[in-house]
This record gives sequence, structure tokens and C-alpha cells, in this order.
Amino acid sequence: MADVMQADGTGDALRRKYLAERDLRVRADGGAQYVSVSEGFAAYLHDPYVEPGFTRAAVTEDVDVAVIGGGFSGLLAASALVKQGVSDIRLIEKAGDLGGTWYWNRYPGCRCDVESYIYLPLIEDHGVMPSEKYTRATEIFEHAKRIGRSLGLYEKSLLQTGVTDLHWDASAARWIVQTDRQDRIRARFVCLATGILSRPKLPGIPGIARFRGHSFHTSRWDFGYTGGDAAGGLARLADKRVAIIGTGASAAQAIPHLGEACAQLYVVQRTPAAVDDRGNMATDPQWWQAQQSGWWEKRAANFESFLLGIPQDEDLVADGWTSNWAKLSEAARTEGLSEDERKRLRQAAEYARMEEIRGRINAVVQDPETAEALKPYFNWMCKRPLFVDGYFETFNRSNVKLLNVAGRGLDEITENAIVLDGKSYEVDCIIYASGFEVAAPADRTGGFDLVGAGGQTLAQYWQDGRRSLHGIFVHGFPNLGIMNGLKQAAITWNITYMMRKQGEHFAHVVKRCLDAGTRVMDVKPEAEAAWRDALLRAASVDEEFLRDCTPGYYNNEGRNQEDSIWLSSFGGGPFAYMQLLQAWRDEDLDADMVLTA
Repeated sequence: MADVMQADGTGDALRRKYLAERDLRVRADGGAQYVSVSEGFAAYLHDPYVEPGFTRAAVTEDVDVAVIGGGFSGLLAASALVKQGVSDIRLIEKAGDLGGTWYWNRYPGCRCDVESYIYLPLIEDHGVMPSEKYTRATEIFEHAKRIGRSLGLYEKSLLQTGVTDLHWDASAARWIVQTDRQDRIRARFVCLATGILSRPKLPGIPGIARFRGHSFHTSRWDFGYTGGDAAGGLARLADKRVAIIGTGASAAQAIPHLGEACAQLYVVQRTPAAVDDRGNMATDPQWWQAQQSGWWEKRAANFESFLLGIPQDEDLVADGWTSNWAKLSEAARTEGLSEDERKRLRQAAEYARMEEIRGRINAVVQDPETAEALKPYFNWMCKRPLFVDGYFETFNRSNVKLLNVAGRGLDEITENAIVLDGKSYEVDCIIYASGFEVAAPADRTGGFDLVGAGGQTLAQYWQDGRRSLHGIFVHGFPNLGIMNGLKQAAITWNITYMMRKQGEHFAHVVKRCLDAGTRVMDVKPEAEAAWRDALLRAASVDEEFLRDCTPGYYNNEGRNQEDSIWLSSFGGGPFAYMQLLQAWRDEDLDADMVLTA
């Protein structure tokens, strides 16, 4: 394909190849191709990390703020509230501990794919030195727990507790939170921090419920079955035939460990992964100790600037993210270019980046047929780039076989096998690396109905499209803030950066209302409409780019682009969004809210 590209300088041949590969994977059912874990598959939500039989007395109380969710989003909101002097908090978390994503995801090889120095939030306040640039999930989990301990949040938390009902009581001006532990909590304000990667999904393969072997989702890894831990060593798989379905971020990290351990591993691939080496390294203690106050904010902003194409004097992070983004945006920054010329130069850089990855696959993977099947033919930013050591090398193992379904999916799953093109592959275990319902509404990710003023649910209010102010406050749902919802907010590639800013914003608003004796705070409909107009004006994502991408959660599985996380978010970028929130608190809060004293 490199020769084709050189012979056709316009890149038209390569573009046709990309579109053909996309079309193989576009399905009429879009996101409906996945199976909800609540539809007969609730076992995949089981918490394998707690001892059975937990009980406690039910809690009945009044609090200023109920924070629903104990991942980084909830922890950062709680931290910001505490810093504002709001200490009457109750945090509710369905898992056995704080940590959210990093509580659930313990699969072998699990790490952050953004450097730990900027990914780990509040590391200046509550952190210790990460051992590596890209630290293991176990360290990230420990950091989340450290934040909880430092802020005294464990004493304020109800763990192993799921919210079953959340409704607004207008007569009391309180949210009534009910749980599966028979708790009844009356909260003046509610922070919904239920996460964007908390609800696993399964592929809708015929016969999935018929399988009689062992199965689990990567977010509920069963070390009792596999042996080992997050570092690997899956000794109990030595005589097992295992299929892993998916080649996204979780799968790419787990596959090298599975390949090393299993008697036979089948990797079921819908779309090839664009994988670079991680370039990991141990943290230099002298460098760490030399950091001056405020370094986290400066470094996080530097990283995000590179990914927005904003020129920087220095690359503080210096990794695959920043170096590749610099290459992609460099040519298009030339002065005097038309918009079409900028797009052409950017696309040429995208082609070159992916050609490097495909060339690396040729150099590493020994079997030509397998190598060709592993090559990604889409733009680098169509899917979240992956940085994993040893991924492609795994396919040189004699016990590892790639089953490339090319977007079609498996034929079926039987009682003891997966079937592709009419051929059965008997397996003892199926591991679903099929991801999560990304950016689903906060009530859905939490697993409860959210009932606002007048008895209307959030799902009903949004049935004709999402409406909000800044992606955080929603008309008819007073005294409620939605954290890290992505849609109608702004997106940062280092996601904890935006979590922190939204948490601080929510805390400022709550503190202001508490100090002023405000009983009810609700968004005016016209403020929501104005924000919708602002989203349309600030839309900066290339719609053609998204349409050309292979299906995935970035482009809403290639269907209904307007509801994709990119086209439904604030196109002005995270820095403009952060400044906008600050200005709104200072100047427009009173105008955009109905405030009842």
C-alpha cells in the first residue's frame, strides 16, 4: 500500500482502501449490536473482589451533598467540596472500595495510557511518586484510596451500595436517594459521578447465552480461574483453550499475558488496533523531587496543548501522544494555507503515521497473512491510540491464532465453541474485551431512574436530544450536577484534567448556594437553548473525518453522527470551556438560574 500511495500522490488509492475497510464494519444496528448486561447478563456485573455476605444497618439521614460514584470523578468533586468547606457529604459507591474504573479494571497488563504524572489527579496534594511513567493499575487504585483516606471520605462513604431510586421531592426541596441497602438519604444537592467507563457491554453474538464454559468481562477479571494477578502469571490457564473477543485498549494489554499463559489463545478481531510501543521508564527520583509547586497544572496544560495543535516552546511530557500530534499538526500550521490545503496536509500526515505502524507490523509479525490482517486502515485519531509493549510479538507464538472477523462478528457461540465461517473452535473460556457503554446518560450508567421535578425522568426529558447547561446542569433537575458526561461539555485526552475542573465548578456553585441560603437552583430553559446554540457555533470537529472513520465509540459506531461524543461536545476546546465556566460563575450564574431562597 505504501507503493500505491507513492504512485498516487493524492492518496486517493489509500483513501479508497480506508473507506472499503470502514464499510466492512458499518452495521445498520450501530450501537444496538451490543447486549446490555442488564438483559439477562447481570452476572457480568458481579463484583469478584469482595467477600460475599456483606451486611450493614440501613442509613437514614439528611446531608448537604450526596456524591454518587467513587471513581476519580466523584473523588475530585468531593475533594473540591471539602476544599470549599462543604463537609456534610455522603458518597455512595456500588463497588467494594473507592477507585471506579481502577477498582474494576485489574486485568493483567492494565496501565494508564497517559503518563501517570499528569493522569493521577491531586498528586501534588495527596500523592507519592509513581514508580513508572506509565504506572500499573494497582498503583492508580492505591492513589484513589489515598485520596479517600486523606480527605476522610471513607467515613463518609457507603460502599457496596447501589442507588436504586433518585427523585426530587419538591415539597422538601431535597433529592431522595434510595439504595439496595434500604438507605434513605435526603440531599440538598446531588453530584452524579457515575462514570463514562462503568457499564460493561457484550457483543450481540448469536448463542452468547448458550456457552457452558467459563466466561467473564475484562472489567471483572476472574483471577480465581486464571491465577496470577495484574502483573500476569496466569498459571491456571496452562491447559486451557481461551478466546478473547475484542482488540481494543483492554484486550491489547491483556493479550501478551494470555498468549504467554494459555495452551491455546484465539484472538477475535473486529477492527485491527493501532498499537505503538509504550516507551515506559522508571521515574527518576531526582526529577520528581525537583518539581516546583503548580507543576501538575502546567504539565497537564502542556500535554493538552500539543493535542490541540497549540505550539509550545517545550514538550514537557515527550511521549507518543505529543510527538505524533506535533507531526500531524505541524504542516497544517503553515501560514497562508486555505482550509482545504490544511486538511490535505493533515491527511497526508495521518497516512504517513499509520504507514509507520503498518510497516512495524510487517517487521514484527512473521506470518504474512496474520500481519496483513493486523494492519489498521483508518486514520490515527479514528480510535484511541494504543501504547502497549509486546502486542504484535504475541502473534508469533505457536499457541496464538488470530480470528479476523472483519467487522462481521462470529457466526455464533455454542455450548463449548466459537464459530467463524462455519468452523468451530472449542474453548474452555471466553473473555469479553468488548468495552463499555461510553458516555451513556448518567442515570443509565448508575443503573437507576432519575426523576426530576414534576415526575419526569431524565430519559424522558432527553428523548428528543440532550439539553443541558455546560453539560453539567439540566432544567427540571434542580440542585443536580452531572460530572464528566463528555457530551455537551468539553473533552480532554487526559480525562482527569477535565474531571478536576468540573468538580471544582460544581463545588463553587454549591458553596455559593449554601452561603446564600438558596433552597432551589434550576437552569432556565433559555439558558439551555443558548448553550445549544453555542455548541453549534463552536463545532470544530471535521464531520467528514468522523464519517470516514471505522466504526467505534468516537463516531457512535458510524451512525447518527450528531450524537457522537465529538460532534455533541463543545468544539471550542477544553481551555476555552474552562475559561467559560469561570466567567459564568462570576457573571452569568444569577441570570441563567432560577434561584429560590
